[in-house]
Amino acid sequence: MKHGICHLSIVPVRLEPADSSEQVSQLLFGDLYEVIENRKKWMRIKMTFDGYEGWVDAKQTFEISKSESESLEKLEPVYTFDTVQMVDLGGISLHQIIVQGSSLYHFNKGQFLWQEKTVGYVGEVCFGTKSKTELIDIAFSYLNSPYLWGGRTPFGIDCSGFSQIVYKLGGHALPRDASQQALLGEPLSFIEEAEPGDLAFFDNNEGKIVHVGILLANNYIIHASGKVRIDRLDQHGIYNNEARTHTHRLRVIKKIF
Repeated sequence: MKHGICHLSIVPVRLEPADSSEQVSQLLFGDLYEVIENRKKWMRIKMTFDGYEGWVDAKQTFEISKSESESLEKLEPVYTFDTVQMVDLGGISLHQIIVQGSSLYHFNKGQFLWQEKTVGYVGEVCFGTKSKTELIDIAFSYLNSPYLWGGRTPFGIDCSGFSQIVYKLGGHALPRDASQQALLGEPLSFIEEAEPGDLAFFDNNEGKIVHVGILLANNYIIHASGKVRIDRLDQHGIYNNEARTHTHRLRVIKKIF
């Protein structure tokens, strides 16, 4: 079984092995994965962080050994917090853009190790476990990021990608999809029981969880809908002041930690 690491800033993960197929997630720089199916032009991968599966263009993959992958997986993760940063991985041809939420390994005093080379990084990073208050600060850093199906970056993000990456930067692992995230944590009976940083989930007419957002103080919520935005939350769901209507129907609020 082959293993890999994302060596580019952002790599689309698609539902089917075709450029025209929908993007269901993204690999960010430093993300680890396992190759579970190999075709001539496409590879089906399983992401190490959340177990999510999808197809990536074989030209955008970078193979590492199983032992190296397992070694990196055991390290305490350090994530970039700059919206975007340029790093030099070794010469002019290896200048690489890194976006917020990327993973750095063997990070120490502004340097990290990449393919046995020491690389300088002068930007802000996140590591360790954050409080709920700190999670809110992280969430605000994505405010007004455009909505993008399958996105996980400030340049395009979906609702569950937003909650996942905010919790990831705060040291808490969530699955990729809202319906998977809704299976975690302790359900709360009333909005008044919730704290800023808890997750609210919303369903459609068939009862399927299709949306998630992060609670703020005073019955507000930050979520990705058109863009990462702040709206009111009541017992019925999300109320959009601009549209003057409820846009999402509340199903359950979960305390994850």
